Amino acid sequence: MTTTADAPPATAAAVQQCGATVWLTGLPSAGKTTIALALAEQLRSEGRRVEVLDGDEVRTFLSAGLGFTPADRDTNIQRIGFVAELLASNGVTVLAPVIAPYAASRAAVAARHAEQGTAYLEVHVATPVEVCSVRDVKGLYAKQASGEISGLTGVDDPYEVPTAPDLRIEAHTQSVAQSAAALRALLTERGLA
Repeated sequence: MTTTADAPPATAAAVQQCGATVWLTGLPSAGKTTIALALAEQLRSEGRRVEVLDGDEVRTFLSAGLGFTPADRDTNIQRIGFVAELLASNGVTVLAPVIAPYAASRAAVAARHAEQGTAYLEVHVATPVEVCSVRDVKGLYAKQASGEISGLTGVDDPYEVPTAPDLRIEAHTQSVAQSAAALRALLTERGLA
């Protein structure tokens, strides 16, 4: 039988850390993943447990085989939301940089968190499409312009802008460090960091 004296000592951060999901939504090339990775590095340096559920990576592994129809996009978002809530309910700060173009999909993820009593924050990385298309990190805007692809979120497929996010980041007018700091400040304000 293991007694309290035999248990490994818990760090103060592990004892105090409550989990949360921070959903960063925005157009392709808005800066969602860059901001999430910068914040994750900072939080880890403070001893916090953090996972980044990047939309592209999750699509490759957890949602392989899904296309980009509205139904497939919703399925992908719900899968990411399920994993995020599971991790967050176990004390992990989850940063989910995911386009999530449809308000109903995002609302369903928020509702799942609310039902489980798990903290959830929606952050809109509000970079205009004109700036995103210049950044074009993955070449998607160029492919859409040349006719190689269609259904690009914010161009020829809808993106429903969050009407009341917990935070709106104008990533095109501030540095990555400033954007991450604004998000860190929100977590602190809400008692989540």
